[in-house]
Amino acid sequence: MEKFAKVKEVVAAIEADVEKFYNAGNSAAGTRVRKAMQDLKGLAQEIRTEVTEKKNGAK
Repeated sequence: MEKFAKVKEVVAAIEADVEKFYNAGNSAAGTRVRKAMQDLKGLAQEIRTEVTEKKNGAK
């Protein structure tokens, strides 16, 4: 649950950069968005691993 909260924090934190990139064409904001998306990918993988372990451990 803690990692899921972190995912929500990261998404909320990059919202302004997403708007800057798509609406204003700010390339630097696009770079920040790409980095945050890579971080999210890692967090998502960690969550997947935890869920699988918990699911398989419950059997």
